[in-house]
Amino acid sequence: MCLLAAAPALAQTTPSPALQPPKWGAHLDLEGKLGTTRALGEGDLFVPLLQNGTTLLFGNVKARMDDSASSEGNYGLGVRHMLESGWNLGTYGFFDRRRTEHANYFNQITVGVEALSLNWDFRANAYIPEGRRSHQVDSLNEAYITGTQVYFRGGEERSLGGFDAEIGYRVPVFEATADRQLRLFAGGYRFTSDSDLISAVQGPRGRVEFTVDEVPGLWDGSRLTIGGEMQNDQPRGNQAFLSARLRIPLQVFGAGRQVASLTPMERRMTDPVVRDIDVVAQAGAFGAQETATQTASGSTLKVITSGTTSGANLGSEVTAAGANSTVILSGTFEAGTVQVNMTAGQTLVGAGSLTVRSPSGRVATLNTNTTATINGSAAATVLQMNSNATVIGLTVNATASGASNALAGIMAGAAGGIKILNSTFTATVSGTGGAIALRSGGANANTLISGNTLTATGGSTSGVVTTLGLDNVGSDYTVTGNTMSGSKGNGTANLVNFTAAVTINAGSIDNVRSGTAICSGVAPASGSIAFTNGTTCP
Repeated sequence: MCLLAAAPALAQTTPSPALQPPKWGAHLDLEGKLGTTRALGEGDLFVPLLQNGTTLLFGNVKARMDDSASSEGNYGLGVRHMLESGWNLGTYGFFDRRRTEHANYFNQITVGVEALSLNWDFRANAYIPEGRRSHQVDSLNEAYITGTQVYFRGGEERSLGGFDAEIGYRVPVFEATADRQLRLFAGGYRFTSDSDLISAVQGPRGRVEFTVDEVPGLWDGSRLTIGGEMQNDQPRGNQAFLSARLRIPLQVFGAGRQVASLTPMERRMTDPVVRDIDVVAQAGAFGAQETATQTASGSTLKVITSGTTSGANLGSEVTAAGANSTVILSGTFEAGTVQVNMTAGQTLVGAGSLTVRSPSGRVATLNTNTTATINGSAAATVLQMNSNATVIGLTVNATASGASNALAGIMAGAAGGIKILNSTFTATVSGTGGAIALRSGGANANTLISGNTLTATGGSTSGVVTTLGLDNVGSDYTVTGNTMSGSKGNGTANLVNFTAAVTINAGSIDNVRSGTAICSGVAPASGSIAFTNGTTCP
């Protein structure tokens, strides 16, 4: 009778197996990473699918974004098994999809293995690109000069495949069974592309984690992890992160649900899957090399170097390039008495930039960054322009002695639409001749002279020395941002000489004058050239 009477009481105090909480429940980890190159935020959902006392099949969904407009999702399945020897073995697979800061999408498959004990961690992952591996990025297009050719490479972003691995060690500052642990990790990674232009992304990685289980004041089953990470590779340089990760056990929000009490190795069955945080991609000018023969506007492109063209032949080569062409000069050309005549609509470029078009139809900015100098001696004019012609970033020097004149540059007669930009014109005469650094020799409508350095120098017996000569009624000029100086040994040089009632357009400001050269000639029809010291011509 006593045994029968005790049976109901035992039934009431011993929970039914159906009421026992599962050993491993779902949880959500929220992580923030503050890095030296970017900041990231991540949500990590871990969901047990099947389990018994020693084996766990789980689903894992991660979502990540950073402050560079990049985001990624990882969707995986994994299995972990507890061995009697005290090790937990695991394997997993993920489908990863990333949107990069260039708004391109890349996919990959990640597979990994792990072995975890109380004191040691061993992990390795392989990353296998899937689907489209490259996208065009026109902002990264590149153009460059080699010899007499202009080459183009298209900008691309490419995904890389590779692997990583690490070893971790529990620093024994706490008991092995304690609910707080400090672990150190060391490992490395290597990612490569199918393009020879992309260097391997490879280097060492180190991590440290301090983990607290059952955080005081939070839910049963909570976990807080504070970590630091450093890595280095050649393409991306040094990167470091500080991170904080909080675990929210989701079963505590279910009615009547409990969190099971777990041993340290049972807790390790729900450790985060550790893997690279990105689908690794690199962006740059990785496209096939093409030869560019036109500017973006359709102008024929030609490169002339002093290594292959003599100064005596420079004029004929410039003329042969044809009207409306763009000619890039590189080197020093000793033209002697040969005058270089530009054709209508032609552009001569030394140091400057222009937009070129590849045969495939893509465009890029070409920074010439060349030193281009034309030296002339005892010539009427070193460089003569034509209608709608442009000079950018050239140095033109004229020297003469005796009765010869030194004229560094002249604008062609009855021409319009001329632009002379960011160039240097010098004229030096040591005899009885005159010197003009830059002269308008015709009815030039809508001429822009901007950002140049103009210098005219005469000797003790020299004739007229003029830095800038503006001729012909009906011509109009915008003269802005130039540095001008003129001098002669036997008197005063002309800084600006107006030989006709030309028009000076509004915006002819910010010029710099030096020396004692004066304004001279006929008063303009309207306007004046203003200098930074408060003076004007006239």
